[in-house]
This record gives sequence, structure tokens and C-alpha cells, in this order.
Amino acid sequence: MVPSKHPRCAAGAGKVGMNPEAGFSREIEQKLRWLENVQPTDWKNPRPAPAYNLVVIGAGTAGLGAALGAAALGAKVALVENQHLGGLCLNAGGVLSQSLIKASRLVRHLRPDGDFGVGLPQPSQVDFGQVMARVRKVRSELSWNDSATRISGLGVDVFWGAARFHDRRTVRVADLSLRFSRALIATGSRPILPEVAGLPEAGFLTSDSVFEIRQRPQRLAVLGGGPLGCELAQAFLRLGVRVLLLEKSGHLLDREDADAAALLQAAFAAEGMDVVLSAELLEAERRGNKKTLRYRAEGQEVNVVVDEILVATGRAPRVDGLDLEKAGVHFSRSRGVAVNAFLQTSNPRIFAAGDVCTARGFRQGAEATARVVVRNALFPGKTCMDFFQLPRCIGTDPEIGHVGRTEKEIKAARLPYESFTHHLRDTDRGAIDQETTGFIKVHAHRKTHRLLGATCVGAHAGELLPALTLAMQQGLTLGDLARMIQPYPAQAELLRQAALAYKRTRLTPVRRQWLARWLVWQRR
Repeated sequence: MVPSKHPRCAAGAGKVGMNPEAGFSREIEQKLRWLENVQPTDWKNPRPAPAYNLVVIGAGTAGLGAALGAAALGAKVALVENQHLGGLCLNAGGVLSQSLIKASRLVRHLRPDGDFGVGLPQPSQVDFGQVMARVRKVRSELSWNDSATRISGLGVDVFWGAARFHDRRTVRVADLSLRFSRALIATGSRPILPEVAGLPEAGFLTSDSVFEIRQRPQRLAVLGGGPLGCELAQAFLRLGVRVLLLEKSGHLLDREDADAAALLQAAFAAEGMDVVLSAELLEAERRGNKKTLRYRAEGQEVNVVVDEILVATGRAPRVDGLDLEKAGVHFSRSRGVAVNAFLQTSNPRIFAAGDVCTARGFRQGAEATARVVVRNALFPGKTCMDFFQLPRCIGTDPEIGHVGRTEKEIKAARLPYESFTHHLRDTDRGAIDQETTGFIKVHAHRKTHRLLGATCVGAHAGELLPALTLAMQQGLTLGDLARMIQPYPAQAELLRQAALAYKRTRLTPVRRQWLARWLVWQRR
């Protein structure tokens, strides 16, 4: 490839690593590869089929999953995209953030530790430009999986352009008409920009642009203490950036367990991050190469000067420009496309999946909804989407994982429940690894003893979620989990110990009395 083939790659190319010229050349080649895979300039739309079993609008995680799944079953499928194939996860989301988090964790772990008897000759040095270059390199390497060439080779007609509904059974794209039996809206989401005076003029980063930076900012303000804000704030902090995290609510991660959020906040403070809760953003202003943020917290106004502002205040569904009214699809710009339990819209021939119809915002949610849509769109009978069985994990340190209902949701549903907590510090694995920050908290129905929800906090908390998710899907009780045999030493011991705590509550005074009598009789 030559740089002139794709002029869009020229913007933002810069020096990377020890050899600036070699780094520049590698970056150009990788960016060209990525763009040619996910946004090909010379793509020719195929001739539309007379009719499609499924027309998918949006080629993110949900759209790609549904299109490829349906095509594998023999359906005639069309996929329409006008931005980047692969959607948020590949191009501006999970692939990039998790690659950055990996680098930041290495920095955290590569340090002298007297307790382990390990000493390093000197503190680890962070080449910020090289870290960010690797993040983009991973994106480039994985982009082939979502490329137009590969997708079309698997039997999907790929159309490039803006999709609009023409009527209840037709989608128009680039002057072509795609007639469908069923359609799927999977257009994803976009960053929500807070209404702060002067912010557009001052300039800011979002998840769509933050991974393109090459020089380390000395000071970064992160607006928003949700999953993305917390993950990136900690990652940049560990890469040598002074971070100020501003959150409008009373605690970080307001959807998660309050104890988990408090533990994460304490971890942030221990690492040197400035966290301000109940912060009201008032104004932003650019002064030369610096930016000034004014906010109010605890009744006082504060001015802070930073190099960059990262907006991570949530995402909104992409519904504009689709002419959904012509298809009879109900929607709102804040909540997205309205769907029922089968993920059908108000037009029963049209479905929705992923961020455009849910507020979950995790890749696994998009994948799960895509599977339900393929099942319901192509075959008789209907499968419901149970959002409570979707696990989620936030890649901070400690990680915070959850599946099922939160305690707040259980109380709102007025379900009888009991909770059991076991701490990582009380396990052998925690002592061996010296990773004692964390816990598991499980909620079970008081009568059936089945799991209602669970929160895991720890260095590898996400590894506990598959067992908990399977337990919920199969209707297992805490007694069933207590009988699970775990390898030693494993963090999964947390799960078993929490279940054993439940079993101990089953030994009531009356049962103890009968047990004592039985054991006395047995000694005769």
C-alpha cells in the first residue's frame, strides 16, 4: 500500500517510538489497513436481490452478529453501513480501551515490591506514543474480521451508504431499494455531549477521538464517572497523566453496587487520582494551549487548568436520519427505538438490537440481542430477551462485575431476598497474590433460594461471572453453588464461600437440636 491511496490516513499521523521515521511508516501502513477493511473507498455495492430475508442497518457488534448468523443459516441477508464496519467496539470502544488498560496494568505491576522479594533496577519508563501506537495496531490487526471483503465472502450483501426507510418493507441506500421480509435496526450509539458553556470552543476528546492522541497530556480532566470514564481515567493515570475525574452524582458508577463503587473510589484515591463527586460543570475556556474548567462542588466554585478534556458522560442511541416514521417504528431520541420483549418494534417486521434499543452499552448485550433477533425474525415461535441475565464487567482495577438484578432493583420489585458477602482478603488466593481488595455479594430469593443477582469486585472479578450467569440461566440455587468443587487456589473460592454462608443460615435452632439428637443416638 502507498499513503496516497487513502488520503484520510494523513491527518494525525505522527512520530512514534524510538525511530520517528520507522514509526511514522508503520502507523501509515496500519491505518491504511484498518481503513481499507472497515471503510473501503473503492467498494462497489452489489446488485440488490429481489427480496431479502433480513436487511440489517448498522455493522457494529449487533448488526454483524445478526447478519453473519442469519447468512450462516442460509438466509438472504443485506448489511448497510455508512461509517465504519465493526462499529464502536472495534473502532472506538472495547478493543482500544482494553488494549490501553492492558498497558496501564503492566506499568502498575512492573514496580519493586519488597514483600515479594522482587526488586527492579529502576522504575519502569512509559513511552506514551508507543503505548497509543500499539492500541491502534491491535485495532488494525483485528479489523480484517469485520472487513467488507470477509463479510461478503460469507454470503452477506454489503451496501455502503446511508440507509433510510422508504416504507414499511423497503430500505433505500445509495439510490438502491432493498425489499425485506424482516429488517434489523442496529445503528448503535453516539457520545452524549454535556451542555457546558464554552466547551465546544475549548475543544474536547470523546471515545471517538481519544485513542488517536500521540502526545501525553500532563493533566487530563475526565467528565463522567461511568464505566468508560473510570476505565480511561485510571489507565491514563497509570501512564503518567495527572487526572481529575468529575462526576455529577453522589458516587462513581451509579448503576453499580454502592459498596463496589466506594471501594473503587478508594483505590483511585490511593493511586493519586483527584475525584470530585456531585460536581456541577459551569464553563470551559481555552487559553492558549491550555483549557480552563470551572465547576461547583460542595457549594464552592473551582477553576482548574488542564491540557485535555475527555467527555465520558454517556451515549445516546443513533436514530436520526433513518426515516423511522415511514416504517411505522416508534422511537425517541433519548431512549432509542422502542421494542417489546421479543425485540420487535411497533412494526412487527422490524426488530432492533444493541445500543439503539437498550441502555446496557456492553458488547455482550449487543451479541445477545442479535442472537434473539435472528431466532425471532427467521423462525416461528418467539424467544424473550432477559436483560437481567446479561453479565457486565468494568475493566478498572479492581474490576467490577455484575449479573442479574442489583439490590436496588430487587427492592424496587419488592422481591423477598437475602444477601451474602464474602471478602477476597479471607481467601488463600487473595493472600498468595496479595490482592485482597474485593468481595462477592450474592442476592438470593428468600423462598426459592435461586440467584437474583451478584456483584463481584477484585483483580479478576470478571472470571467469576460465567459461573454466576450459568447458575441464573439454569435456575440453580445457592445450595447448588455450595456443592461446586473449585480448584485450589482460585478466586472462585469466593463464590463457594458466599454460598456456604447461605447454607449456614439453613441450620436453624430447631435443625441444630435435631442434628444434635441424631449424633448422640449414632454414638450408642
